[in-house]
Amino acid sequence: MKRHLPPELAAPLARYVHAVEIDTPGRMLFASGQLAVAKDGGVPAGIDAQCDLIFANLDAILAAGGMDRGDVVRVNAFVIDRADLKPYMAARDRWFAGFEPPASTLMLVSGFTRPEFKVEIEIVAAREKAR
Repeated sequence: MKRHLPPELAAPLARYVHAVEIDTPGRMLFASGQLAVAKDGGVPAGIDAQCDLIFANLDAILAAGGMDRGDVVRVNAFVIDRADLKPYMAARDRWFAGFEPPASTLMLVSGFTRPEFKVEIEIVAAREKAR
């Protein structure tokens, strides 16, 4: 994988890259948007706890695909409150600590299927075949 930060562009506004190039052949994993739902159906209160649960769930999804955080090439996140943008970005940066950052999109949305949800996160991961 090659991460691109073209010098002709302004630097990213947070810890992400403008693009990630994948040299095929390889495997790709597309995770559905994850909401903060624990295995027992519980939903934690607060943006920090919801982000922590979602990122833990994404770790399990990656592991099921034989991948890890280093294989994530794109993150899309949806947040309903502008005040939650910085806490989300801090949680994302903690999750990627020690790994190269992916391409990333962060959007404000009007809401989710249930009012207790504050954030939804989806990822795309890729692992190139050994050459």
